[in-house]
Amino acid sequence: MIIAIDGPAGAGKSTVARAVASALGLEMLDTGAMYRAVAWSALAAGIDPADAEGCARVARDLDLEFDEAGRIRIGGQPAEPLIRSGPVTRAVSAVSAHPGVRAAIVPLQRARAARGRGVVAEGRDIGTVVFPDADHKFFVTASPEVRARRRAKELGLPDKVEAILEDLRRRDREDSTRADSPLVRAKDAVLIDTDALDARAAAELILARVRSAKGSRA
Repeated sequence: MIIAIDGPAGAGKSTVARAVASALGLEMLDTGAMYRAVAWSALAAGIDPADAEGCARVARDLDLEFDEAGRIRIGGQPAEPLIRSGPVTRAVSAVSAHPGVRAAIVPLQRARAARGRGVVAEGRDIGTVVFPDADHKFFVTASPEVRARRRAKELGLPDKVEAILEDLRRRDREDSTRADSPLVRAKDAVLIDTDALDARAAAELILARVRSAKGSRA
C-alpha cells in the first residue's frame, strides 16, 4: 500500500504521516528529508544552492538511507538535526527545484516503496509525480498564519512569528511555481485542512478514510 501525503511547508505533514504509518504498520518516507540532505551536503561542500549542476552532482553521489524509525542517514551517519538548520531550510527550496536533483532522488523514493510492506510518503509532489497511482492521496494544508504560529511555538520563538510567516510564504511561492514537479494538490487527493485540527486529529481523518476504503473492498 502507498499513501501519499502532500502539502506546503509547516503544515504538519511529517507528524501526521508518521502517526499514520505507525498505526498501519507501514514504513514512513520523509521525502523532504532527502532534499534537505542534498541541501546540507551541497552547503557543506561550498556549493551555491542556485548551482543546478553542482547540486545535481551532490544528489547523484549521496549515500542516503533511513533507519528503522524512518530518520534519514547520510553515508551511514545520522543526519538529524543537521538537516533542520536555518541555512538548510533557506536553501532547500532552491536545491530541490533543480531537475537534476529530482532526477536523482525520485528513483530512490520509488525504490524504497517497492522493497517493503508499503509506505506513507510525504512531500510536495508525491501524489502527482512520485506515486501518481498511490492507493490513497491526501493534501494536508493550513493557512500561512496558522503554520507560522505553530512553527514559532515548536521552535520556542514566539517573537519570530512574522519572520517565520515571511519565510513560509517565500517557500510556498518557490515550491508552487518551480518548473519541475511544483507543489499542487492532485486532482484525486482528499483535502485535510488543519487550521482547526491538531496532528492527531488530522491523522485520524486519514486513517478513517483508509480503513473505510479497505473495508469496502473486503
